[in-house]
Amino acid sequence: MRAVGAAELWTVLAALVAGVVPDLVTLVQEQVKPESPLLPPKVLIAILARNAAHSLPHYLGCIERLEYPKERIAIWAATDHNVDNTTAMLREWLKRAQRVYHYVEWRPMEEPSSYTDEWGPKHWPPSRFNHVMKLRQAALKAARERWADYILFVDSDNLLTNPRVLNLLMAENVTLVAPMMESRSLYSNYWCGVTPQGYYKRTPDYQPIREWKRLGCFPVPMVHSTFLLDLRRESSQQLAFYPPHPDYSWAFDDIMVFAFSARQAGVQMYVCNKEHYGFLPVPLKAQQNVQDETESFIHTISEALIEHDIEPSPYVYAPPLLPDNMAFDEIFLINLKRRLDRRTRMLKTMASMGLRASLIDAVDGKALNTSQLQALGIEMLPDYKDPYSGRVLTRGEIGCFLSHHSIWKLVVERGLQKVLVLEDDVRFEPRFKRRLQAIMEDIDRTQLDWDLIYVGRKRMQIQQPEQSVEGVNNLVEADYSYWTLAYALSLKGAQKLLAVQPFTKMLPVDEFLPIMFNKHPNVQYMSHFEPRDLKAFSVEPLLLYPTHYTGEPGYISDTETSTIWDDEAVATDWDRQHAKTAQQGRIRSVAQNSVTGDSPPPAARASRDEL
Repeated sequence: MRAVGAAELWTVLAALVAGVVPDLVTLVQEQVKPESPLLPPKVLIAILARNAAHSLPHYLGCIERLEYPKERIAIWAATDHNVDNTTAMLREWLKRAQRVYHYVEWRPMEEPSSYTDEWGPKHWPPSRFNHVMKLRQAALKAARERWADYILFVDSDNLLTNPRVLNLLMAENVTLVAPMMESRSLYSNYWCGVTPQGYYKRTPDYQPIREWKRLGCFPVPMVHSTFLLDLRRESSQQLAFYPPHPDYSWAFDDIMVFAFSARQAGVQMYVCNKEHYGFLPVPLKAQQNVQDETESFIHTISEALIEHDIEPSPYVYAPPLLPDNMAFDEIFLINLKRRLDRRTRMLKTMASMGLRASLIDAVDGKALNTSQLQALGIEMLPDYKDPYSGRVLTRGEIGCFLSHHSIWKLVVERGLQKVLVLEDDVRFEPRFKRRLQAIMEDIDRTQLDWDLIYVGRKRMQIQQPEQSVEGVNNLVEADYSYWTLAYALSLKGAQKLLAVQPFTKMLPVDEFLPIMFNKHPNVQYMSHFEPRDLKAFSVEPLLLYPTHYTGEPGYISDTETSTIWDDEAVATDWDRQHAKTAQQGRIRSVAQNSVTGDSPPPAARASRDEL
């Protein structure tokens, strides 16, 4: 190496003093450019689908809407033992997916369409568990071989409605984490306890987590259906679905085998409920079929639509259900024009159930003025006071009454024999359509003389049971009730409601109806209406409920939050402190209605079990 002479050093120093900087010299004061951000971790999403034609459009739509770079996502998909169009639908979607996702692996198997030892498509014999464990292991192996950082398992009937779910779970910085999935019951995708044999064990920890009374990310012994595994963790290399761990001697079940594998590897499972992440259906019984599964998933869609505007994938064709009116001449849906969100949700929900709705523009009580009320001849029932707040009638309640009244007039003018009336803030119970059709068929068969049938209500008389109707399953004679969420109405019933000219003695419509079937506790109110011979019944158990109750997030009332009827300056918002719009009160065991027929438990969360 040549020695640097003194003359050369002086030349460099002189250049520095003069402000001339040679190309190879970097001034300390010059700002260094920041490093570029890291690319997001690579994720493989594992899709295992069997007889999933009913769920794939919405399931894949949720996958597409994940807020995560698709070029950092690989798709691993397998399907087999199908009796429906699952294979063709998944193939159709994957053809498009391979153009936008980093990598797609496709494992279809056309034959056979069933397992030799299964009773039906919902039965899980040992051969099916064995096959599914091998498939899940194959997906795990593919993720490892492709150097994926994470693998996300999502059952093909789970709807990830939160598009940020991947980033949210990664941020927990644990090896194995599940987002808490919601259902119509307490059922979810985690356990808080296991027996020595690895089966589910009831614990007091489960319900507070499921009902968001405790928020966080909780260590649990079991997660399933949807969960994220961090493959960068050294301990993850020991996790396996198949073959089972050498020390495993319990039931041959994929989730139990994997949970045991995690415990043996020292990997803690977690479930997070910090946010709302998505929905899953309640498991069916072994003897049920694909049609039952389809109806169950339709209900999962309807639950998801309450808070999320989910759409099916545009890249999968699924023939729409042909809508009908069930056994009714019309199904009327009452909706305020300014409540576009409710209208959109209800129309999507009803379309998913194959129901045709005729929209009725509700009368907006907030837009009513004194001169309009006078022109209609509206006068309040003398001495009427709200039983909870003591207030007088609100303009919102007048608007609600006028909306229902317009339908009663329409029924009479068009000579409609029977109609179904729905408000736009309802949530449907599972198998709503089939169950209501069965009740109406029983009514026709027995030639029951009826005017009005509550389909959704708040039962106010809770001291004594209501009388069941002989020969008609799931029907009782209605006692004092609140709410007009949904009811069936006959032509004769509409004529009776109009005949008493209620505009001149108006009170809330859900107080008016029990007066008309002579079941209101206030005798003074009833004295203003003759005759009170409306023949009223109620389905039991109810087939729909409000989407929200007083005090819950998202609760809005257009009847209670208004102004009083004769003074636009006096605002009302009393329902937030009083119980009219609160959830159904506890009905004592001695007052429980007894009916024949299909009687699944009611929708109130606390009354359901987690399994």
